[in-house]
Amino acid sequence: MVVVDREPQWHSRAIIYLWQMGHKQWQWGGAITASKMKTCTRDQVIQMLPDSDEELDSLNECDSDWTSLDSSEEEEFEERLDRVPDLVSSEAPVTAPVPSPLQSPPPPGWRSKPAALADRWHDGSEEDVCPPQFPFCPERMPGPQLDFQKSYSPLEIFKLYFTPDVLQTLCTNTNKYAARKLAQGAKSLWPEVRLWTDVAPDEMLNYLSLVVYLGLVQVSPASDLWSKDSLFGFPFPASVMPGDRYEAITTYLHMSDPAADEVNDKLSGQPGYDGIFRVKPLLDDLVASCRAHYHPYQNLVIDQRLVATKARGQKQEIERTQYSNRGYKLFVLVDQSGYTCDFSAYEGMAESPSGNGLSFDAVVGLLKVPHLGTGYHVFMDNYYTSSQLFSHLHQLRIGACGTVWPDRVGFPRIAENDLSEAAARGDMRWVRDGPLLYVKWMDIRDVTMCSTIHKAYGGESMERRVRDGKTWTKRVFPLPDPVKEYDECMGAWVDVSDALAKYFSEGPRTNQWYTRLFLHFVDIVVVNSFVLAKDMAEAKKETPLNMESFRMALCEQLAEVGKEQAYNSSSEEDDGEEQAYNSSEEDDGEEQAYSSSEEDAGGATASLPPQPESHYNEPLQCLPLLICESQASRRCVLCNRRAIWKCEACDVPLCIIRGRVCYSLWHGAKA
Repeated sequence: MVVVDREPQWHSRAIIYLWQMGHKQWQWGGAITASKMKTCTRDQVIQMLPDSDEELDSLNECDSDWTSLDSSEEEEFEERLDRVPDLVSSEAPVTAPVPSPLQSPPPPGWRSKPAALADRWHDGSEEDVCPPQFPFCPERMPGPQLDFQKSYSPLEIFKLYFTPDVLQTLCTNTNKYAARKLAQGAKSLWPEVRLWTDVAPDEMLNYLSLVVYLGLVQVSPASDLWSKDSLFGFPFPASVMPGDRYEAITTYLHMSDPAADEVNDKLSGQPGYDGIFRVKPLLDDLVASCRAHYHPYQNLVIDQRLVATKARGQKQEIERTQYSNRGYKLFVLVDQSGYTCDFSAYEGMAESPSGNGLSFDAVVGLLKVPHLGTGYHVFMDNYYTSSQLFSHLHQLRIGACGTVWPDRVGFPRIAENDLSEAAARGDMRWVRDGPLLYVKWMDIRDVTMCSTIHKAYGGESMERRVRDGKTWTKRVFPLPDPVKEYDECMGAWVDVSDALAKYFSEGPRTNQWYTRLFLHFVDIVVVNSFVLAKDMAEAKKETPLNMESFRMALCEQLAEVGKEQAYNSSSEEDDGEEQAYNSSEEDDGEEQAYSSSEEDAGGATASLPPQPESHYNEPLQCLPLLICESQASRRCVLCNRRAIWKCEACDVPLCIIRGRVCYSLWHGAKA
C-alpha cells in the first residue's frame, strides 16, 4: 500500500500521477487538470491513488497500448517539450514565455502566436526561396466589359455611369432641396438670379458639361466664365446656360433626400449616424457602375485621396498634405491603367468594425474576392501594410507588397546581423516568416518592405549617379525584387495620376463638403470614361484620344444634350429664312438686270441697296466674328451644327473649332 504520511509527499505524488493520467482522458468529472486538483481534498486524492505498487505497474502497462494514439502535441506534452510550462513549482519563480523574435509584443487581449524559427537577418548572398504563387483566376476577362463590335462616343461612355436613373435621382433631390430652402426664405448668391425652376436630366448634363469645362480652363471664381470683360472672353459657357442658372444649380445641388437628411442629423453622436449620408446615394451608384463596366488586370494599387474642403464636420478626417490641411479622405482601388475600380469614403468611425484598425478594414473592404477573383497582386504604401493584413490577404489567395514601418506590430525584432544606419548603399537584409518576406535595403535612406509574392533577391540591379569628389559617376547597385516591382507598379500609377490630376476640376467655391465630393466623383467618372475609350480604341487598333481631346469632345457632346428638339423646331424657321434669303437674291438679280437695261436705254438709274460698311467706312472683309456672347448660337450653313462664329462679310454662321473647320471650307469653295 502507498502510505501517505507527510503532507508534501502525498500532494506532490498525487499531482504527478494525476498529470500523467490526465492526458490519457481518465474520467473523473472530465479530464483531470491542475485547476481541478486544487479543489481536491486529501481523502479524495487518496481514493484515486492505486492501492499498491503492483496496481500502479499494471496501469502503466495498460497505458503503453495507447502510445500510438497520441498526437504530436500530446507527445510534446508528455515529454515536457510544450511551449507553456505544465506545472509551476511553488519554489521556482514564475516567468513569462519568451516571445518570438519575429513577433512584436501583442496588444492586450490578443492570443499569442507560435514562435518563429528565424533568429537573424540574412544578407543578399544567401539564397531565398520564392513562395508558391497563386494562379491568376479573375472572375471576368480583364479589361472593358463592353461590346467591342460597337463604337462608343465619349458621351455614351459617360452615360454608363450617370445613367438615367442616377440623373433622375440627382434632379429630384436637387429640386426638393431648392423648394425647401426657398420656402425657408433662402436667397441665392447672385441678387439677379431668376426664380428657381426645376432642373431636368438633360439640363443636369449641360451643367456637368460646364463642370468638366472648368477642368480645362481652371478659372477662379467660376463666374469669370460669363464675364464680358475683354480679358475673359469665354463664349462656350454662355452658349450652354446663363451664369445665374449655373450658380443656382450649384447652390441647390443635392444627392440625398432632404427629409432623410433631417432624420440622419438627429442621430448625430449615436451609433446609427452616417457621416457621409448626403453623398451615399450617388456614391453607391457610381461604385456599382465602376465595378460593372471594367475588370482590373492582375496588378492593383491601394491609394488614398484627400478632397479639400473648408467644412468643419464632425466626421471629417483631418490630415496635413502639400495641397491642403483639411479634407475628406477617399480610399481607392486603382488599376495600373488609372481606372478606379472601387472607392469608399472615410466615415469617421472611432473604432473599426473588425477591431484590426482603419487601414486593415479599408483594404479588405475594397478587395472583394467574389467580384474580383484570386491571384491578384496588390501594392500599397506603409499606411496600410502590416503583417496581419498580408497574412489575411494570403488566406484569401491574394498577394501583397508594400513599404512598411519598422515599428509596426508584427515586424521582426531581430538584432543579429541587422542593417545598420552606416550601411553602404545597396546593402540589404532579409528574413522570412512563412509566406511573409521582410526586406531592408539601403538607398539614399533605408527602405523597408514586406511581400508575399517575391523572393528576397534574384540578381536584379539598378544604376545610380553617385558623387566621387567633384565628379558624378554611374554605379550599379543590387536591387531586391520587392523594391524593383514596387517601383514599377507604383511609379506607373503615380505617373498616370499626376498626368490626370492637372485636369481635375477645382469647381465653384463652396462651403458645402458634399458639393466638393460631388465634383471629385465627376472627375473619377471622366477618368474612367477616358480609360474605357482608350482601351476600346487600342483593341480596335485605332489611335485613341489624349485626355485633353477627350475632355473637349465630352464637353461639346454634353452641351448638345437636350437641344436636339430645339434644333428640330427651329429648323423650319431656318429653312424659311434660307428660302427668303434665296428669293431676295433672285430679286436682287432681277433688279440689277432691270437697272442695267434702264442705263442702256438712257433712263434714270435705280438706286441699289447700300452695301454694309465697317466703322472705318471701308468694305467688309471675310473675317470671323463672334455672333453673341450671351445668346444661343446659330446653325452652321455647312454641317448644320450649332456655331458661335460667323463670317463678317458673308454674314453666315460657320464652325471654327478643332475638328470642324467649316469656315475654311466655305471660303475655299466660294473662291
